[in-house]
Amino acid sequence: MIITDVDVIPIYPRLASRYANRRVDMYGIDHRILFRIATDAGLVGWGETRVRPWAHPDADLGKELIGKRPIDFINNTLSLGPGINTALYDLLGKALEVPVWKLLGPKRRDWVSVAAWTRPASPEHFRDEIQRAAAAGYRVFKIHTSAYHDVFEQTRLAADVAPEGFRLHYDFNHNRSLGAVLPIVAELERNHPIVGFIEDPLVRDDIEGWRQIRSQTRLPIIMHGTRLGGMQEYKHEMADIFMLTGSMFDTMASGFGLAQANMQVLLQYESGTLGKAMAMHMAAVLPTHTAHSINLDDQYEEDVTTTTLPVLNGSSPVPQGPGLGVEVDEEAVERCRQQKPVERPKHIGVLQMPDGSKWFGPSYVSPAAITGTEEAMIRGFHSHIWEDDESAEFDGLYDRVQTEGVIRE
Repeated sequence: MIITDVDVIPIYPRLASRYANRRVDMYGIDHRILFRIATDAGLVGWGETRVRPWAHPDADLGKELIGKRPIDFINNTLSLGPGINTALYDLLGKALEVPVWKLLGPKRRDWVSVAAWTRPASPEHFRDEIQRAAAAGYRVFKIHTSAYHDVFEQTRLAADVAPEGFRLHYDFNHNRSLGAVLPIVAELERNHPIVGFIEDPLVRDDIEGWRQIRSQTRLPIIMHGTRLGGMQEYKHEMADIFMLTGSMFDTMASGFGLAQANMQVLLQYESGTLGKAMAMHMAAVLPTHTAHSINLDDQYEEDVTTTTLPVLNGSSPVPQGPGLGVEVDEEAVERCRQQKPVERPKHIGVLQMPDGSKWFGPSYVSPAAITGTEEAMIRGFHSHIWEDDESAEFDGLYDRVQTEGVIRE
């Protein structure tokens, strides 16, 4: 079986209706790329990935595969990207009439814990997301913390609506110092039992800082990516759970290697149902993938597959059909290809500080930017986006922040 063509198909599926008033926050989430790999045997493999809105996909991406056999790319070390890898494994599974997990290793589980996700959100929007996710069957929710929003107020409102046993996964964006993040983590652990996981609390090169924060909290510390290769991070006792990244070979090799040390791993796959299906197959065989998988399939009002993977009691099933085990609706592909992406609306960022002062900027205004400190000790502030309402007040402020930057009124 020889690869005869690789199609790169940008698509723009409609975002979930709940994001209608969060167009600034969710800008670019609807930019995805499908990969369609065809063969001389008449079989087709599909994969996908999410891309940044400013990235222009290369129509020749993957063309070097043409004329070669799909089997040559099993557990490859090449930087083909998750979308092409997914399509190759889908193709091989279909050719052999087996699910993808059989190409990766012995199966360890039929269901995989999954987490809901959203971009940084105001406490009120976060509360609504928690309610929605819990009603949809999720039991874990990941969100990036942000200097624009009060993490303690986010946590308090989430706890007000979450069911018993629901857990928050906070990603601290690997950009803080130990002195700033340690008090936050300590307070979250002490006063907010809904918080279950802390990801990337420190800059990645601060080996001793990672060791210190891990030794001072009982909350599991997650490291996203292993710049030193995985074994060095394990050796230095930097994290409790490792989020795997890299080539297909590196991801699976690290996952099996960390399993030998009884270290939990997890996967994050940023795409729709095709990507989630691939993550389920990989998680099914990784011995210690007993943490949650993070997927973006529920960010959209529509998808290009004929079915989606349900969430029951916080987990999704590993598909059993050949290849990925989900079918592509080519009419939906064409519809999503023809659609226009959501544009970032004209807007102003508004920050209200605890003393009642208001600050305005071209977009979100960080309390850290106007106080000169990291946000660990700042409480009681509130940020929101003011979209163009065609008022004279908006027009006047919009022109000012475009030329003056952040201003106080």
